Amino acid sequence: MVGTETVEGPGSSARPARHRTGERPTTEPDPDGRRGARLPSAVRVQLSAVRVLLPSVAPGSLLVPLFLVLLLLHVVLTYGRGELVAAVALTVALVLPLVWLRRAPGAVFAAVVAAAFVQWWAGVQLPADAALLVALYAVAADAGRRAVFVACAVVEGGALLACLRWATPGAFPAPFAALTAAVVAAAALGVNARTARAFLVASQERAARLEQQRDQQARLAVAEERSRIAREMHDIVTHNLSVIVALTDAALHARDHAPEAAATAMLRASETGRQALVDMRRSLGVLRTDGPDVDGPGAERRPLPGIGDLQELTERMCAAGLPTVLDLRGAHDRLPATAQLTVYRLVQEALTNTLKHAPAGARAEVRLQCRARSVTVDVTDDGPRTTPPRPEAASGHGIPGMRERAAAYRGTLRVGPLPGGGWHVHARLFLDSAEAATA
Repeated sequence: MVGTETVEGPGSSARPARHRTGERPTTEPDPDGRRGARLPSAVRVQLSAVRVLLPSVAPGSLLVPLFLVLLLLHVVLTYGRGELVAAVALTVALVLPLVWLRRAPGAVFAAVVAAAFVQWWAGVQLPADAALLVALYAVAADAGRRAVFVACAVVEGGALLACLRWATPGAFPAPFAALTAAVVAAAALGVNARTARAFLVASQERAARLEQQRDQQARLAVAEERSRIAREMHDIVTHNLSVIVALTDAALHARDHAPEAAATAMLRASETGRQALVDMRRSLGVLRTDGPDVDGPGAERRPLPGIGDLQELTERMCAAGLPTVLDLRGAHDRLPATAQLTVYRLVQEALTNTLKHAPAGARAEVRLQCRARSVTVDVTDDGPRTTPPRPEAASGHGIPGMRERAAAYRGTLRVGPLPGGGWHVHARLFLDSAEAATA
């Protein structure tokens, strides 16, 4: 490279002087006679170029042609005719490959290193050597740790060779330290960019997984809510329709010889139907909260049925033709509302199955034992020894729904015929395990 130095003479102003290729540039002596440790001018230009080019090459290569034009202008103004052709060719060979840096950083780095070696072999010192640091940055931002170490070793070896050839005598440590710092800085910036990009990709993948999990949980919640509503609808519709059918049959049978009893049965059937409508509106209210309140203000906000409503349930069963006795033991006032609803639905389903399957004249008994941490439910009937069809074998959802309700409280459910005849339903709920479970 053609370097510059400042030559001063008496009566003359400072002017740049040229030196031949391969000569070591000289510096001015210090006032105390020692040579200065200033960086060579080409090294200072390279470091300045790195500060400009590194952030511009990362997002794209639009500034690479502009940077090449500036370097060529510097070469034209600095070098003589003898070295101009070689300097221009080497500058283009060093900078032009940066246009493809984002597509193939490894290949671009190899091309720039080859051009830099030819430059060093020819003895031409150029500020375009900053392209080595830019290519090193791109490799560090794209490749793995081993490739980064190899690239750093190559560039550091080039810096050592350049300082051995072009550094001012006695001032080798300063330029070598500066170039080493530039190499480390370029590699560190590239590694940081790669780490940030990997973190961004990991964050996006994590966000996608969280969104997928959220959608999956939403689907599970919808399925669970549908199952809950299906159980409620089954319990409400099956029980009340069974009662209505039994009352209607009784009214038809007694309309000739006992008109008053037939009228009473029809009134009971009408009340049961209205109660079924209220229960259905209350259960479906979660699906449509903006509709008109058919039964008047507050109809959908009535409390859910609980253990206190079992007496009314047994009375309806007696009116439908199934004499039922309720034996309630223990305090139930402090039990959770969801647990009381579960107990109510279990008893309701058991009595409904008895009403449908037990022959005429059968009697039912409901025994309920309430404790602080558990509730035991027993529903029996005294039907004949012949085993009625098992509800779970049918196409309905009665017994499976009862098992799901009991499982919500880590409970157990046993259903089957009694040795002496009849049917027995036994359920036990543990309140301390799922007080807030959805019944």
